Amino acid sequence: MIGICHPSIRRLQHCIRDTLYAAVIVGTLLGPVHAEESPATPAMTSSPIAEAPVASEPATIDPSITLRGSVWRTKAGIVFLRTPIGLLSLSSKTTLKDLKASHEVRLWVHGRHTVVEIRKRADGSLVHRYLSGPMTAGTGDPKSFQWWGPDGDLTIQLGTEDERLSSYHEGDLLTVEVDDANSLRGVHDLQFDLQISQAPPTGADAQLLLSGTVTKLKSNFVFIRTPIGLVMLNSKIGVPHVKVGQPLTIRIDQEHVTVTLPSTKPATPRSGAATIR
Repeated sequence: MIGICHPSIRRLQHCIRDTLYAAVIVGTLLGPVHAEESPATPAMTSSPIAEAPVASEPATIDPSITLRGSVWRTKAGIVFLRTPIGLLSLSSKTTLKDLKASHEVRLWVHGRHTVVEIRKRADGSLVHRYLSGPMTAGTGDPKSFQWWGPDGDLTIQLGTEDERLSSYHEGDLLTVEVDDANSLRGVHDLQFDLQISQAPPTGADAQLLLSGTVTKLKSNFVFIRTPIGLVMLNSKIGVPHVKVGQPLTIRIDQEHVTVTLPSTKPATPRSGAATIR
């Protein structure tokens, strides 16, 4: 009969209708979720890596000397020492009165600072240690001051000897003696003179960088005015013809000797002989 549906057909229609409604609801609920998804993350771009700063080379110290010598002979107020490069003399009016042939002398020069150590050759024990250079007050302790040392900066304790430095001020040049513990033992005068007469033998512990100006020419020696005083240089170790007033630089690295003059061409250093540049 037209207009009348069989009960099973009606149930089928209700199932189809319910299924359509459910599909609409699910589509409605899922739609906003897809719409609000964040856009795809763009590909990561690597930022340029900053180049590490190039470590600066340590500054070249001129004058710079490392030298050892043995006592050759002594007389009142002066000691003559044999070194791998020539004679070194120490002079003083207030000390150096007890040096013996069994003693060894070690010398370091670092810019305006000088360290002289006198030790027993037999066991290396310290006899005297002298520090020369500008007075620099210590930090945090009014009874101390700072000093350059071959193994690092030193802190010198004045102790009860601070009155000896009462007439000195920051930056004044002076020479002091200290003990093994770097405590002040006294204030002295101390000078040294250096004669460079030979290239060091192979294996010698000798380092030197020294610049100056030619002041005099006499016999086989060139006299050079340097920051550490007048230095005599034997022309036989390879110094060319020079004139008074001409600048000159000497570099010694163990057995290598290089003499630099601004008006000549460079040459390769050789062992056991001076090289002129």
